[in-house]
Amino acid sequence: MARKLLVIEDEPTLSRLISYNLSQDGYEVVLEEHGTSGYERARREAFDLILLDLMLPGMSGIEILEKLRASGVKTPIVILTAKNAEEDIVLGLKLGADDYITKPFGVSEMLARVGAVIRRTSGEESEYAVPAVSESKISLGALTIYPDKYEVTLGQQAINLRPKEFEVLLYLARKPGVVMTRDDLMNAVWGFDYIGGQRTVDVHVSSLRKKLELDPGSVHIDSIRGVGYKLVVAQAKADSRSSF
Repeated sequence: MARKLLVIEDEPTLSRLISYNLSQDGYEVVLEEHGTSGYERARREAFDLILLDLMLPGMSGIEILEKLRASGVKTPIVILTAKNAEEDIVLGLKLGADDYITKPFGVSEMLARVGAVIRRTSGEESEYAVPAVSESKISLGALTIYPDKYEVTLGQQAINLRPKEFEVLLYLARKPGVVMTRDDLMNAVWGFDYIGGQRTVDVHVSSLRKKLELDPGSVHIDSIRGVGYKLVVAQAKADSRSSF
């Protein structure tokens, strides 16, 4: 059965070009040209992926993304944005977009990104994906991670993490104090076939850091300039162990 994609793009020529090439690549494509109708369709119908322009009439792409994620819609979303709109890209990733494509873009890039996101989010992971875990709990100072539940607590407070933030934290927590390069994190969390930039890693780490600031004396993420990141646990708590 063909994968079903929703394209929310208000520029007719571009939307037809996107639709034609996705259809030629074997996808079933549904087009929406207005933000409000696009949001309603994305909310009520099941899709394998949504291509979402950020500049739309009626409701902006950022608003659509935020409302969909707030309502529990987990459909993978790739945002379409202008080449110089870095703030929009960062905000989109923070709100839960899975990837982005900057305009103008080539057909090959679009198909590659769409295919990579679908493989990643549908369970068709590469050999570099985060492996299935058997831990019931990982404790590091006041930080406790429950891998099988995708839950995190800091002290007595639950921390609400997006899926990729959780996977970044889990990857760092398995080797506390060890520097992980951006490539390590990219391959482990996003998969070897992910063709986005390392900026994606930085955005997710930045958001994760803010959520760990509830108890910065217990655990925090250090940047190693030009290399990557490591999870640092307060010395007094460094003897905490994983339980299986």
